Amino acid sequence: MKIVDARVIVTCPGRNFVTLKIITDDGVTGVGDATLNGRELSVAAYLTEHVIPALIGRDPARIEDTWQYLYKGAYWRRGPVTMTAIAAVDTALWDIKGKVAGLPVYQLLGGRCRDGVTVYGHASAETVDEVLTEVARYVDLGYKAVRVQTGVPGLATTYGVGRGQMYYEPADAAIASEAVWSTDRYFAHVPGVFAQVRDAFGPGLKLLHDVHHRLTPIEAARLGKSLEPYALTWMEDPVPAELQEGFRLIRQHTTTPIAVGEVFNTVWDCRELIQEQLIDYIRTTVVHAGGISHLRRIFDLAALHHVRSGSHGATDLSPVCMAAALHVDLSIPNFGLQEYMRHTPETDAVFPHGYHFADGYLHPSEEPGLGVDIDEELAARYPYRPAALPVNRLEDGTMHSW
Repeated sequence: MKIVDARVIVTCPGRNFVTLKIITDDGVTGVGDATLNGRELSVAAYLTEHVIPALIGRDPARIEDTWQYLYKGAYWRRGPVTMTAIAAVDTALWDIKGKVAGLPVYQLLGGRCRDGVTVYGHASAETVDEVLTEVARYVDLGYKAVRVQTGVPGLATTYGVGRGQMYYEPADAAIASEAVWSTDRYFAHVPGVFAQVRDAFGPGLKLLHDVHHRLTPIEAARLGKSLEPYALTWMEDPVPAELQEGFRLIRQHTTTPIAVGEVFNTVWDCRELIQEQLIDYIRTTVVHAGGISHLRRIFDLAALHHVRSGSHGATDLSPVCMAAALHVDLSIPNFGLQEYMRHTPETDAVFPHGYHFADGYLHPSEEPGLGVDIDEELAARYPYRPAALPVNRLEDGTMHSW
């Protein structure tokens, strides 16, 4: 079997997605997600100009060899564009391998370690009363874990508070919009939010919160300490992770669990955090960390150091990536949680898939391969629309992490 064709499909059924489809001489096809939020066309160009020409004629069964070829052969290693492109190829090849074997991908990864994948949803609203209603909505749907984000009094916009229910898309303009941030206002508000949520829903519901890289280590330590009475499952991305030593300071002051890693691209980005047990959950994902093959390396390292998975799963990942993530989640021993933001009906139509939600769990398709595809004719009806992620400034105008 040989790869005879591959093409990049860019579509925007409500938000932009980039998908790679690989075709073999036997007519077997595989799909991989190549979406990099706000920089989608950079990956599309990398695939089209540099990767696809090198794939033609290769054996699709040689997944690891192809991964090494694309990683080491580029010389300029790592980075979000390169690793997202490699991820698309790797995922598509696993899809092909599953179809050839007649098995769902998780069976090729060692089979089930659990019956279903525990997922969490996003409860967000401007006010605390409104967010309590949103949490109740998820509980009624059967969710066992909920991420809670609210507006911060005095700030015009707040990260994580969407414009609709069940999904959130921050990339909303061709040129990045600017938001304003105040750590003092945030600190004055957030602990009270979780006090009310915990009081309303009791100790059984898993609660999570995303700080979105906005604090210094000592500020993150203070926040974690203030949230300890409410027993969060995790405090996500408390600080920018370039300074990994900063997580030691957080650890010295709080027992609130820490999750980080959605912007990491390789195992080397999180090696120190994992080996020194400075985090509790690693949030790397299939599409941004080199595909199924490399994500398993990260999770295998994490398993040795009592760190569990908590993969990113917002709407900037297409159903192709979500399907792939579920096969990995089901097969690893150190699974923690899987983020799950529901896509729009238009997106679900473009990407027909067999995974489904029931009683707080997602279940992957039992079809051979990933159990997801792309309707190319329908995708063509939704042309690319430029959309950038916002940027952040402090109240005095200083640039700050968004």
